[in-house]
Amino acid sequence: MNKVKAAMKKNTMLFVLVIVTVLFQILITINGKGSMFAPTNVSNLIMQNSYVVILATGMLLCILTGGNIDLSVGSIVALVGAVSGILIVNMHVNIYVAMIACLLVGLAIGVWQGFWIAYMNIPPFLVTLSGMLVWRGLATVLLNGTTISPYPDNYLKYFTSYISGGDANSTLIISLVIGAICCVVMFAISLYAQAKKRRKGYETGNTTMLIIKLAIIAVVIMAACYLLGKNKGIPVVLILLAIVVLVYDYLTTRTVPGRHLYALGGNAKATQLSGIDTRKIMFGAYVNMAFLSALAALVCVARFNSAAPSAGTNYEMDAIGACFIGGASAYGGTGTVGGAVIGAIFMGILNNGMSILGIDANWQKMIKGLVLLFAVVFDVVSKKRSKS
Repeated sequence: MNKVKAAMKKNTMLFVLVIVTVLFQILITINGKGSMFAPTNVSNLIMQNSYVVILATGMLLCILTGGNIDLSVGSIVALVGAVSGILIVNMHVNIYVAMIACLLVGLAIGVWQGFWIAYMNIPPFLVTLSGMLVWRGLATVLLNGTTISPYPDNYLKYFTSYISGGDANSTLIISLVIGAICCVVMFAISLYAQAKKRRKGYETGNTTMLIIKLAIIAVVIMAACYLLGKNKGIPVVLILLAIVVLVYDYLTTRTVPGRHLYALGGNAKATQLSGIDTRKIMFGAYVNMAFLSALAALVCVARFNSAAPSAGTNYEMDAIGACFIGGASAYGGTGTVGGAVIGAIFMGILNNGMSILGIDANWQKMIKGLVLLFAVVFDVVSKKRSKS
């Protein structure tokens, strides 16, 4: 019984996500608006919220350092998008050279902001607030207040195309095969990791509970692949998201720099006294955030097929909200990449569900703000109970 309670507590947001999804499905069905699980809607949900997953993954690393956030990510998306438009559309630069150049622009911005934060001890809030204004202004100057479009097809195919067969049946079969391969790999890696821990004498969870959890995830994966296969196939951008999530999950859970991030957020003074270069950790977190913002920019300009000065507006709020809703602590040192992804999915379903129901945009902002507040309040209350 205690193990069941512990599992439920650990996966609280996952249960909330399921409840909210079912609730939206009921409301949408009652109002005759279609279905949340329509193949086209599932595909659109992935395409529309791909940037949230990318940005939330980077934002998590900033939050882990001590509850710090990056307010400049939306403006970086606009600036890098402007650079991509000028290079690819206006100057007809090779798309691979242009994409590398855009990622380097993101890294340069990260180095600039990371230097002031890590080595000059300027609060991250102020540095990134400055960046939010500077990069947005620079994007507007570069674009001269106009929009650049359209992007060439050989660029768009990397972010807006689908893995599909020649006909509907082939597309469905390919999607299901890819889903099955993912499930087999997931089972193999998870069970091997647990066996390895057990051999080394580490404490491991109940194997039965792990298998049940993996089975539920496998069902979700296969259902998603089935729905995507019934539409146009698996979006190529989903593969990019999977790579980002897996790489950063490995980084935060299985590497020394990852452990240092959690240590810094848990107790900065103790981490510094133990000989860890806390400035390098902080610097790396903000350089990484800007790099992922540049990657998100490449995805966004392909989705909209244009580069505009207004691109990326409020993206930082979506990323921050996804992290806190997904279980990241407002004080740092707590949070997972998986939790950030769940938070991003939650935000996507919330946006999608409210849009289908025709809820006014102003009400949508209010609801999202309240959800974020309650997520942080839940974190604070939980910590107080733990201490008591």
